[in-house]
Amino acid sequence: MPENDAAFYDRAIQRISRLIVVLGLSGAVTAAFLLGPGAGLAFLIGAAVSYQSFGGWRQLAGSLGPGRKKRSSWFFINRIAIFLAAAWVIIKFLGPHVAAGALGLFVPAAAIILEILYELIYAS
Repeated sequence: MPENDAAFYDRAIQRISRLIVVLGLSGAVTAAFLLGPGAGLAFLIGAAVSYQSFGGWRQLAGSLGPGRKKRSSWFFINRIAIFLAAAWVIIKFLGPHVAAGALGLFVPAAAIILEILYELIYAS
């Protein structure tokens, strides 16, 4: 496998994105079953916020090459403001389930670790 194979990286990103969705939904169902619906909702919100963050980092990494469209700094300032507002909503309205929401923020890290394991096992 050539290291600069764009299709390889695209497939890995697709698998990671799917894993984030699957882990987020299954974690939300598990949290709701074990700790109640509020914890499930908190986990789902945390996973959704982290999925959006993963998409932003993916776009940022894709825009680093030559000839890419540059975005203004206002775009990033607005994005940070939206994430701060979402964090405030999570803390304010989810109350005792903040830990479940915070745990949902780690879903992309788990998906990336699973992707690494997949590549270590099935790489050819």
